[in-house]
Amino acid sequence: MQRKGEKTRQHIIEKSAELFNQKGYAGSSIQDIIQVTGLTKGGVYRTFSGKDEIALEAFDYATRISMENFLKASEAEVTGINKIIAVCKVYEDPVNHSPIEGGCPLLNTAVEADDGYLPLREKAVLAHGQFIAFIQSILDEGILKGELSSELNTEAVASFVVSSLEGGVMASRLTRDNKHVQFVIQQIKLTLTAYQNRN
Repeated sequence: MQRKGEKTRQHIIEKSAELFNQKGYAGSSIQDIIQVTGLTKGGVYRTFSGKDEIALEAFDYATRISMENFLKASEAEVTGINKIIAVCKVYEDPVNHSPIEGGCPLLNTAVEADDGYLPLREKAVLAHGQFIAFIQSILDEGILKGELSSELNTEAVASFVVSSLEGGVMASRLTRDNKHVQFVIQQIKLTLTAYQNRN
């Protein structure tokens, strides 16, 4: 059972993850954190040194939730292609539903990371690399099982999948129209199917 201090810490992290994901790191203040958590200023500062520390832990939490959703989706499928499409479909409705309120935390953090808080940028770079590595591992397994052609450049295709998906999520959230991310998922499937062994 969590102690009160641990529960408070987790509450701040979860509420701040949603806040940062919706308003961004630069657009969020300690006052915003106080408001969304319902805590006093002292309650927040007894738990964290400030917004920077909260932002790092909130990003870790948000990306962990995303990865858990990706893993769960992929494990429900058998073939490499279906696993990757299932991962993409975690974000098939970014306009109305995302694992973390506000869309994809990696995308949202990456957009403002160039001029923002450097340690947060470094976490985003690491998360981006981990997402690519996860997709690449599914492709590598597909080649080992003989499902996919050995001519497939798994790093290049994994980068393409991640970049396309993030771009589709961005376009759909911008226009409030899920068709963009759905177009992306269709094109990713076509690309992967082109490398499928027909034995």
